[in-house]
Amino acid sequence: MSQETTVLTPAEEAVFARIAWRIMPLLVLAYIINFVDRTNVSVAALTMNKEIGLSAGQFGFGAGVLFVSYCVFEVPSNLALYAFGARRWIARIMVTWGLVSMAAIWINSPLTFNIQRFVLGAAEAGFFPGVAFYLTLWFPAAYRARIYAWFLLGVPASAVIGNPLSGLLLELNGWLGLPGWQWLFLCEGLPAVIVGLVILRHLADKPETASFLSAEEKHLVATRLAREPKEREKRGFWASVGDIRVLVLAAIQFTFLIGSYGVGIFLPLIIKGQNFSNLNASLISAVPSLIACVVMVLWARVVDRTGRKIDNLALTNLLSFAGFVLAVAASSNFLLAMAGLTAVIVGTSTARAIFWTIPPRFLGGIGAAGALAFINSVGTIGGFFGPTTMGYAKDLTGSSNAGLLVLSGFLFLSTLLSLSLKFFVKAE
Repeated sequence: MSQETTVLTPAEEAVFARIAWRIMPLLVLAYIINFVDRTNVSVAALTMNKEIGLSAGQFGFGAGVLFVSYCVFEVPSNLALYAFGARRWIARIMVTWGLVSMAAIWINSPLTFNIQRFVLGAAEAGFFPGVAFYLTLWFPAAYRARIYAWFLLGVPASAVIGNPLSGLLLELNGWLGLPGWQWLFLCEGLPAVIVGLVILRHLADKPETASFLSAEEKHLVATRLAREPKEREKRGFWASVGDIRVLVLAAIQFTFLIGSYGVGIFLPLIIKGQNFSNLNASLISAVPSLIACVVMVLWARVVDRTGRKIDNLALTNLLSFAGFVLAVAASSNFLLAMAGLTAVIVGTSTARAIFWTIPPRFLGGIGAAGALAFINSVGTIGGFFGPTTMGYAKDLTGSSNAGLLVLSGFLFLSTLLSLSLKFFVKAE
C-alpha cells in the first residue's frame, strides 16, 4: 500500500479529528448503553436467579438466547439501514431495544426470561454493524483503528459504568414494592430511548449533508475517501458474503466472542462465589474492564502506526488464551485468577477494535452493509455458546473451571484463524 493512502496530511488529520469529536461521543454513549442493556443481566442474576428459579444452566441459556435472535435479524436490519439511512435506522433500533429492556420487569419465570431475551436480541439487531458501516462513510482506513477503538471502548466501559450502577440499583430492593433487579432493568433501559431520539436529531447521514462541515472540508473528506486502497471492492450482497475473507472473519469473531461473553456474563457470579457481597462483586467485576479501556486505546494507536492489523489481532487472541489458562491453573489464588480473567477481557476487548478495521479494507457499498452484518451475526452467535457453555459446565461440575477451559480452546482456535488471514488479505 502506498504512503499516499496510509498517511494523513495535517489538514486531513484536523478535519477527521473535528468529525470524530462531533459524532463519536454520542455513538460511544449509545454503545455503552447498548452493552449495559445487553449484559446487565449478569448483575441482575445475583438476586434474580433465586427469585424466579433459574439454575446456572438455565441462566446461561437464557442470557445467550439473545444472540440467536440477534443473528437471525442482523442482516435484514442492516440492509434496511442501507435503504432508509443510518441516522433514522440506528435511532429506531435504540428506541426499540430500550423499551424491550424496560419490559424485563415482567420476567417471572425461566420461560419469560427466555422470551424477553429473545425479543431484546431482535430489537438490538443491526446496531453495531450499522454503526460500523456508518463510520466507513466518514473515516479513511488510516484513521479507522483509533476510531473503532474509541467506539468499541463502549464494551469495557459498559462494565466499568454499568456493573457498579447495576449493583447500586440492586440496593433499591423493595422500594415501591419492586425487587432491586426490576429497578435495574427499568432504569437502565430508559437511556436507550432518550439517546435514540437525540441521534435522530443530531447525526448527519454522511459528510456531504453535514451542516458542521464547510464546503472546503466536505471536498477534502470526499477526496481523501476516494483515495482508499483499490482492493476495496463495491460488490453485491451475495458476492461479498461468499468471499472467503468474510467467512474467515466471521469464524474469528465467533470464536473470540464465545470467550468474551462467557466470561463477561458470569464474572459477577464467579466473584460472588468467593464470598463477596452483591455490591462488592459488581464493583470488583468492573476492574478488568477499566484496565481494558486503557489498553485497547493504546494498542489501537500502535496498530494505526504499524498497520499490522492481522498480527495484532492474533496477539490479542493469544493474550486471552493465556489468560484463560492462568485463571484455571491459579483458581485457588483469587488474585492470580483475576489477573488471568483480566487478560481475557483486555484481549477480547482489544480484538474487537482491531477486528473491525479489516473488513472495510476490501468491502464497499451495499456489499459492505450486508457483509458487515453477516460477519457480526455469525460471530455474535458466539454470545449464545459462551454463557451456555459456562452455565451447563457449572451445573455439571459445580465449578467454573471446566467452562473456562473449554472457552480457552476457542481462543486458541481464534488465534490460528487470525493468522490464516495473511493468506487472504494481501495488504498487510
